[in-house]
Amino acid sequence: MAERGISRRSFAKAAVAIGGASALAACLDRGDTEPIPSGPDDLSALPRRQHAWNESLPTDEHGNVRTPYHHLLLYYDYGSAETTAGATPTDDDRNAVENTLRSLERAYEHSNDGLLFTVGYSRRYFERYEAALPESVDLPRPDALAPFEDPERDEFDAVVHLASDRADALLEAEEALRGNRETANGEEMAAALDDVLRFRDRRTGFIGEGMPAERDDVDGVPDGAVPEDAPMYMGFKSGFRANQATEERVTIGSGPFEGGTTQHVSKIRLHLEQWYEQDSRSQRVSKMFCPAHAQEDRVEGAGQNLGDASGASACPAHTTDARENGVVGHAQKNTAAREDGAPIMLRRDFDSTDDEAAGLHFLALQREIGDFVETREAMNGTDANEASGAVGVRHNNGILQYMTVLRRGNYLLPPRDKRALPRPS
Repeated sequence: MAERGISRRSFAKAAVAIGGASALAACLDRGDTEPIPSGPDDLSALPRRQHAWNESLPTDEHGNVRTPYHHLLLYYDYGSAETTAGATPTDDDRNAVENTLRSLERAYEHSNDGLLFTVGYSRRYFERYEAALPESVDLPRPDALAPFEDPERDEFDAVVHLASDRADALLEAEEALRGNRETANGEEMAAALDDVLRFRDRRTGFIGEGMPAERDDVDGVPDGAVPEDAPMYMGFKSGFRANQATEERVTIGSGPFEGGTTQHVSKIRLHLEQWYEQDSRSQRVSKMFCPAHAQEDRVEGAGQNLGDASGASACPAHTTDARENGVVGHAQKNTAAREDGAPIMLRRDFDSTDDEAAGLHFLALQREIGDFVETREAMNGTDANEASGAVGVRHNNGILQYMTVLRRGNYLLPPRDKRALPRPS
């Protein structure tokens, strides 16, 4: 893995995907010219909202926030193998988790150059308590959201999302969380998550211009098909500012978890053979955005020319396009899931080569899981299917036919002061 002939970015993606002490050692051996910036001594300066990342991330010339290049999802259950089923965390357990997270915050700057992270908890985690979650928290168990889905439920107790532009920071932080390193970026770790929690799964990913094209040697991606400037496997930009909910909009506004949010994570397998080998560029634009974008040649390259919005709000109604063009766009359908004209969901998804296959970890933040469900139901395009026989349940119905949802999980991200093994109230 330490071969010098591959690019630094390709090497970093491979290292994150592999993980472990050997991958970290290889990263450190290659070296980076810039040190990783450390976090503040006074942690009270950090945002109370775990999901408040945008102020610490760079933006492009249109004000679109750029999420970090490298991502890790670490899944945990509470307790060791010997812990009694359904046992509730102790104060010592909470202190250990909080001390671990504070150690990371001191070790790394809260930024894409350092480390950003959140910790979330599933409904199954909260069901160990006698008290129920308050009505202000909408956290159902995950389930299929379309008749053609059959995903497995992710119901691990907790998930940690780590993100950084620096693969070495991500890998070092992971090793420190796992208790395999006593320090992180020179900061002594006060504890480790594995002292209290049982590690269950690890998922990885990346997002950024050119990164998918460098990883087209996996199942589901035709060789050389992904455009060189594409930030995601499907060839187009996402995360336009006008098409994203604000961090304030997705924040829980009342109750004991005021300042928190909910998070949905789907593990999705991509099927891009037809997308690139049978569909034309015009068809791909129609299905990703809307037919008018293709007919009027509105999208250049990956869509950087679109500025701060996909432009789908200017497309005809998707049911109209279903009848007149026999196809509807993904972004076009998404405009139906809005509140007073504004988006209700904040996406922080990223591509993946987990399982040596092209994939997507669709990570979304919203005030209530119901907001995600509403958005996902709009994506099903049932009304478009009913409006035109040319638009099937999945065929010509946005990008549904190119994806298989493998797993779904729902989590509560408490405010920072309640993130360590929280009680329901």
